[in-house]
Amino acid sequence: MSKDINITPVILCGGTGSRLWPLSRSAYPKQFVTLTGSESLFQQAVMRVSQLRTIDFNINDTLVVTNEEHRFIALEQLQQLDDTSAKLFLEPIGRNTAPALTMAAMLAEQDDKDPILVVTPSDQIIRDSDPFLQALDSCIKAANEDSIVIMGIVPNKAETGYGYIKHDVKVGNFNEFNVKQFTEKPTLEKAEQYVKSKDYLWNSGIFVVRASIWLTTIKSLRLDIFEATLNAFKTHTTDNQFIRSDQENFSKIPSESIDYAVIEKCNAAGIPLKVVPLDAGWNDLGSWDSLWSFEDKNEKGNVTHGDVVIEDTKDSLIHSTHRLVGAVGVENIIIVETADAVLVANRKNSQGVKAVVAKLDKEKRIEGISHLKVHRPWGWYMTIDEGKNFKVKRIQVDPGASLSLQKHSKRAEHWVVVKGTAKVESGDKEIVLTENESTFIPLGELHRLSNPKKTPLEIIEVQSGEYLGEDDIERIEDNYGRKTND
Repeated sequence: MSKDINITPVILCGGTGSRLWPLSRSAYPKQFVTLTGSESLFQQAVMRVSQLRTIDFNINDTLVVTNEEHRFIALEQLQQLDDTSAKLFLEPIGRNTAPALTMAAMLAEQDDKDPILVVTPSDQIIRDSDPFLQALDSCIKAANEDSIVIMGIVPNKAETGYGYIKHDVKVGNFNEFNVKQFTEKPTLEKAEQYVKSKDYLWNSGIFVVRASIWLTTIKSLRLDIFEATLNAFKTHTTDNQFIRSDQENFSKIPSESIDYAVIEKCNAAGIPLKVVPLDAGWNDLGSWDSLWSFEDKNEKGNVTHGDVVIEDTKDSLIHSTHRLVGAVGVENIIIVETADAVLVANRKNSQGVKAVVAKLDKEKRIEGISHLKVHRPWGWYMTIDEGKNFKVKRIQVDPGASLSLQKHSKRAEHWVVVKGTAKVESGDKEIVLTENESTFIPLGELHRLSNPKKTPLEIIEVQSGEYLGEDDIERIEDNYGRKTND
């Protein structure tokens, strides 16, 4: 039966992960950060569903739903994976998960004859892949009989931050159970009762449903979301791997989650709803404390990453990305160091990091939005020093990539090659620079920087002028379809 089932994986890649600041920023959220293992959470999610090929399902291209702002980060990370073919639907504005899944279902039906959608968030971790694949196989086979299926996590403690799913005791042909009731984030007393009863599972946010079943269901239960999403779908365009919708129409879609819009209404509406248990070391990594809980610890309960030296320290997480971090005589502490920010928090209060980010946003602090290292489709740049009328950047251009043909009206630039080979177009001349060679780009001059080689190019850029903002750029030609300061 497996070979007759067509699958379209759908990766929901929105959100900002503010509780994992300062590693997670709105311009580079937690799903793109490598927190465990050697791949980002997003890459791990893509790889997990790609393993369905090992059970002989027909797997279509993965459909990633992400924010327009994050398109090049997602594309770069997809390109780093082997044997992965994907398309990206770019949301011009966030509208939560119900519209995202509805748009994905419309796009999937357009490309295939009514596939089953395997819908998963991009910011979770699952330790054991074999039981996950077994549970997913059960979900798909149950969904093939026209049910909406949720993957439910077997709880290992009384947790108040998750939704709970009550199921009946009769198991179906594919290890699935009928869903009887939902409870959103119960009190600790209720959560303890639920775990003790063994009749409840955590809602993982992983759904399996046939595209036509989802569209029929959302149309029945939330006609406003269906019709508004359909209007936005009709305006979509495709540019290579990017699928876009008209911003005006998309912004009119009501913002609602899959759970509230549909799942919690299914029982009352007589819509078949199933749940398949999963016990595979699942964690949604919603806070630094949850990361500490998930990671392997030393004999004193500590989790460390990077250049860290500790003494007389217990039950703490210390994460260094740039500098040596030392800790002495602390307990139940979170310390996270990045190039431009340091977080120190009581581990049990790590959910409160979100309030720090809210204050940064209110004060319009750039530290709440982006890192010093800013990713671009051609590579990245990092500001390493700045003062009145000057800014110094370290810039890396990927092999074969180039910046846009551009000019600046308020600044001049000095470039020094420190690694690799640079091709520089400046005015009516073209030059090639190698290590320790430099050039000057006068204010207002049309120019472009390219890397013609198969190894990375690094330069140091010194900007000078009265205004050095990133919006002082006029693009004449761009290989990536970007606007002025994108």
